[in-house]
Amino acid sequence: MDRERGPQLRDLDVETLMGHGQVVLNLLRTFAAAVLFFGLPASPAQTVDLSGRYQCAEAKMHGKVIPCTAAPLILKNDGRFELRGWEGSYLVNGEWVELSDSLIRAKAKIEPGHKIVLRYYGKHGLVEMTFERRVAELGKTALS
Repeated sequence: MDRERGPQLRDLDVETLMGHGQVVLNLLRTFAAAVLFFGLPASPAQTVDLSGRYQCAEAKMHGKVIPCTAAPLILKNDGRFELRGWEGSYLVNGEWVELSDSLIRAKAKIEPGHKIVLRYYGKHGLVEMTFERRVAELGKTALS
């Protein structure tokens, strides 16, 4: 019998309150999203364009400088890199370049003079390779 009686005033009040509640909830969600999107400071990552070809200028093994015949480190504009057949993506984060692929991650230090220093443990122990970009390359002159 109650099923067939049409909507009563008290039923409409509940629906109206629920409707206003949904509107308020949606407004709060939108406001929170806007605060998160516009209110957070920008990430310091990728603030410097390091793309280019870096030649190995120096290598150190067991604390001794040895001739460097390594392939160049190539940092592409699209965030990808190549180094001796190793390919992956890179991210500039402050004074570090983070190189990674699906299995390996490495951090290289950005140093003055257009240099990137990669330190890693190889089969001969700690190895330090200094890669240097030639300033005259493609007219690029700015690098932190």
